[in-house]
Amino acid sequence: MNKYELAVVVSAKAEDDERAAVIEKCKALIERFGGTITEVDEWGKKRLAYEIQKMKEAFYYFIRFEADSTAPAEIESRVRIMDNVIRYLCVRQDEA
Repeated sequence: MNKYELAVVVSAKAEDDERAAVIEKCKALIERFGGTITEVDEWGKKRLAYEIQKMKEAFYYFIRFEADSTAPAEIESRVRIMDNVIRYLCVRQDEA
């Protein structure tokens, strides 16, 4: 099992319950593909480095999990088409 971190940037136009639903879907995807979630870090609303879809701010979430090497590709392919997700990135954490 490898350690990964999924960064999800959610639209600032989404309501609180819609944002919670997006994160719950991401967590469900991780568990569906055999991953175990170790931590969910909510950074809140932050200013974007550049304007995306006419938005200057968005909500940032970081989900750390352990999974097999095939899981991140499957998770990213599903997160890519989710509503209210404007950016995402799944990276492997180094063993330190």
